[in-house]
Amino acid sequence: MKDRHYLLPEQGTFYKANLHSHTTLSDGCLTPEESKAAYKAHGYQIMAFTDHRVYRDHSSLNDRDFLTIPGVEVDINEDCPERMSGTDRTYHINLFDTRPDYKREEKENGICPECRYGDMEYINSYIRRMNEMGFLVCYNHPYWSMQTRDDYRGLEGLFAMEIFNYGCEHDGMYGYNPQAYDEMLRLGKRIFCLATDDNHNGFPMDHPFCDSFGGFTMIKAPELTFEAVTDALQKGCFYSSMGPEIREMYIEDGELAVRTSPVCRIYVVTAGRDCYRKAADPGEMLTEARFPLSGREGYIRVRVEDGQGKYADSNAYFL
Repeated sequence: MKDRHYLLPEQGTFYKANLHSHTTLSDGCLTPEESKAAYKAHGYQIMAFTDHRVYRDHSSLNDRDFLTIPGVEVDINEDCPERMSGTDRTYHINLFDTRPDYKREEKENGICPECRYGDMEYINSYIRRMNEMGFLVCYNHPYWSMQTRDDYRGLEGLFAMEIFNYGCEHDGMYGYNPQAYDEMLRLGKRIFCLATDDNHNGFPMDHPFCDSFGGFTMIKAPELTFEAVTDALQKGCFYSSMGPEIREMYIEDGELAVRTSPVCRIYVVTAGRDCYRKAADPGEMLTEARFPLSGREGYIRVRVEDGQGKYADSNAYFL
């Protein structure tokens, strides 16, 4: 048998997660209990409650089929206005807690950063402090935040950034950020990517602008426990999606093998302009593809398209 190097783990179970959500503890319209019920009914097993500037541990909601990850969304706004205008820049950062028993009182009493927008040295020192407290740090929705490469290129200590934010897609069709992710990768930032809802539930579940159930992260872990899931997150054992599935990815005999749900196109994005691709014939679908690798790609990441405007994205793998 040929040697296979699995990019997504060979063993384990995929668990569906929403890693960006808001409740009545900040500006969401559902209680944590209501949000859990809605997401569990739609096939989710994991949620991170990331209320604005409010850290809480919701482990009381855990059961054998559902797991919560403690979190909070913090912000650093340009000029710190009481109410941002439509063009003010801001950093929105999600903090996912891998050590909820460590300094819990300090976390619950407030760990928001100072309002020092242009001070990258301070911002990175804040991220370092959050890392030391056990948080995985994710940079959120750069387009909604009115930011460009000059704003985010200096960020250090990130675990991931959002490649898709369903709420932002509803807000103004600026939720999908693959170019921003590639810019970070090409700057040498070895970070992962997440697809999230950022749900506030201001519209009913059956409304066209409902911001739930549109962006999710599929985490592959040995079991549905806090330790196994947070370990999988830290190792990048997941992919991001709006709908399509990436079921298997491995390198064998110099080729990348990808297996998916039925899709119309499979792409392999690299550090340069070269992009490997396979497309289904009209009226047909793909479920697998293989791509010879030269070893000069720099990094590879898989992107699949289902033909209905929905994508799935793997993390980047540096060769």
